[in-house]
Amino acid sequence: MLPLLLIMVVFYFLLIRPQQKKMKRHQEMLRELKKGEKVILSSGIFGSIAKIDDTSETLNVEIAENVKIKVRRDAVLEVLNTEVTSPAK
Repeated sequence: MLPLLLIMVVFYFLLIRPQQKKMKRHQEMLRELKKGEKVILSSGIFGSIAKIDDTSETLNVEIAENVKIKVRRDAVLEVLNTEVTSPAK
């Protein structure tokens, strides 16, 4: 019985707990989305947030000049770093 319990504890700390932390960070990131942020969608499309509709949990993402698509908030995979660094001369 002890080896089975030990295996379950190892699985919890190596697999389940890290996944739960990752999901929590992702949900936090989705709640903190702001207009103008550059994002990567789960489909691999890069764009910037043009409008956030909190009532229907959707975003309008501008993927090119004057080209906007409407996506679900949870389709955002990652927020890109918006800091622009100037190249060294």
